[in-house]
Amino acid sequence: MVVKIRLARFGRRKAPFYNIVVAQARSARNSKPIEVLGTYDPIPKPPTDGEGKPWKDIKLDTARAKYWLGVGAQPSDPAWRLLSMAGLLVPKYRPGMSAEAGKEELKQ
Repeated sequence: MVVKIRLARFGRRKAPFYNIVVAQARSARNSKPIEVLGTYDPIPKPPTDGEGKPWKDIKLDTARAKYWLGVGAQPSDPAWRLLSMAGLLVPKYRPGMSAEAGKEELKQ
């Protein structure tokens, strides 16, 4: 049984909202998952004080995510990016970025 950490899409057209879920690899995208780890809202929210950059809302249960990574769950590429933003995984290679820069970015 291969278990994956991936995104399940919800929301309406042109207003996506994702659940970060643990599911079997062969199940459909929006079928019932094994566990819901968190949510991700990709639409940028304006800063509350009016200054700074817009932010995207990511809520994640890091303890459960660490557990599932520890027992061998394989994250999809978008899930890998979100987990690396949370500091749980090393960022994958991006064009124009060396491997050493990715490790330095994670340490900060």
